[in-house]
Amino acid sequence: MIKVKVSLRPIVSKLNLPTVLKTTILPGDSIESLLIATQVGEIFYIRNEAIRTFLDISPRIIKLGASSGGYDERGLLGLAFHPDFYYNGFFYLHYSVAGTQGPGALSGAPLESFKPNPCDPRTLNLRWTNRETQYDHIDTVEEWILQPNGQPQKRRTLLNIRRPFLNHNGVNSLNFSPETGKLVLTTGDGGSGYDPFNLSQDDMEIAGKIIEIDVVKNTWIDNPPVVTRFNELPVLIQETLTVIAKGVRNIPGISYQRIYNQYIKYVGIVGQDLVESIYSFVHHKPIPVTKLIQASLMNSEPDQEEFINFGWRGWEGAIPTSMIRGCSANPPMNEITMAYYNDAINTSVRRLQPLTSYFHKDPRPDKFGGTALTGVQPYMGNGIPALTGSVVFTDLARDEESHPPVRGVLAYTRVKTDCKRNDFSVIEIDYNFGTQSAYYVSLGTNLDQTKLYLGVYGSMKVADFNQGTVFEIVS
Repeated sequence: MIKVKVSLRPIVSKLNLPTVLKTTILPGDSIESLLIATQVGEIFYIRNEAIRTFLDISPRIIKLGASSGGYDERGLLGLAFHPDFYYNGFFYLHYSVAGTQGPGALSGAPLESFKPNPCDPRTLNLRWTNRETQYDHIDTVEEWILQPNGQPQKRRTLLNIRRPFLNHNGVNSLNFSPETGKLVLTTGDGGSGYDPFNLSQDDMEIAGKIIEIDVVKNTWIDNPPVVTRFNELPVLIQETLTVIAKGVRNIPGISYQRIYNQYIKYVGIVGQDLVESIYSFVHHKPIPVTKLIQASLMNSEPDQEEFINFGWRGWEGAIPTSMIRGCSANPPMNEITMAYYNDAINTSVRRLQPLTSYFHKDPRPDKFGGTALTGVQPYMGNGIPALTGSVVFTDLARDEESHPPVRGVLAYTRVKTDCKRNDFSVIEIDYNFGTQSAYYVSLGTNLDQTKLYLGVYGSMKVADFNQGTVFEIVS
């Protein structure tokens, strides 16, 4: 693939950690404004190169970083503007709710401590029990309106979701589908490691799914119950939901690329120990939640032809999910063991193969060892001709063995005409971060996908404040 080199143009700095970067046309304006949502609950917009506050919901956000040494994956995770936002003022938020801190689903177990043991069937068949008390926090999805006086106001709550662990809540988790006009919510598998309860493959679980919400249907339910499963929702809410995909581990949103009269959908799935993966699909057959529930009640399986399954927890990208441990007889080498043989077999045929993958360890000189996928966006502009029509993605940081200071990675791939898997190429960046760490935490685009925005943070800890910068990626 062609070597591409870009520069970074700083737009705004000294922000808290930026989780969502996207543009919209604010009512009364004639040009787009860049909106920046931060993990701690602020939403800013850029107008005439000046930064202004659109909304600050930080009092509504759960206390971040207190139980995890400053690292956290909760907070303000999703922001989306209604396709008719300019006229109706509707926008949508996904965030972790203040005052909902719980003990976690595996009480007393630290984050990421779970690992399956293929020799111990108990670790392969864990169940999430006592959910009303054994959970980490509650996430909510809300509809807001920008009033004529310019003040945002909450209109209604669409979903309240109880989450088992601190991590894997998704990020950039709300987007509108240009195909259906519905709000799309992307949810991670609930967290810990290795999806201990296999929530991502359970059709009744909200975790580990890509869900469409028909926001046109007003359920008139002011405060929906806090749930973890679709069948716990009131029927009126069930009727607004459709499931596009399952088998999600963790996900930095969904993006759409229009090619002629159809849309290619792109999804990045964050890996466990081996590989990060980018998927693409055009044709798919979503399943209404009411049909999933009906099939569950009848102990049957709904028609899943052309239903998207990313394969987790049996598969990590194109590789059966594995565990790594050092070889005692040969310390430089690793022993890799398949974690869930039965799960890999059960999803081996139905799962979608990734468009491209990159690895946490990669000996090839023109590649890189990654840490975590943080954004996937198509680029349709002409400002960087070598990238036109490609899919750009970001990784948080080159693997931990690289020399400090830390640097994220920007790369790209393309959809091949034969729809087969493709390679990727690293994008070289001409920018001097100095001695400061630069974690690439988010990737965004404008409405017609002719501009790309990169969110960079100087720390892995959300509790280290004001270390964020948003750049435009330019030729």
